[in-house]
Amino acid sequence: MEDFKKENRYLRAKDRVEELKKFYGNITSYVVIITFLAVLNYWTNEWAYMWFLWAAFGWGIGIFFHAIRTFNLNPFFGRDWEERKIRELMKDEEKKNRWE
Repeated sequence: MEDFKKENRYLRAKDRVEELKKFYGNITSYVVIITFLAVLNYWTNEWAYMWFLWAAFGWGIGIFFHAIRTFNLNPFFGRDWEERKIRELMKDEEKKNRWE
């Protein structure tokens, strides 16, 4: 039983590290590519029309939602909510089976 708990914790930690790696990769790509687009924008029309901001804004929205999911910032359906709901359903099932 103890080995199962250790393995479960290890797998959850591994999944968490993978999520963080993806998020930081996304941030790094964002900074590099948006910087490149800003330089290209300046080089082509010297800020007459800052079109790179459209890409920065669109991708920024995606990064915002990625951060909410990665850092468990959703107050309604985060990991804590999932764990509580799983425990609640398991208790309900246990009570139901007890009386049958």
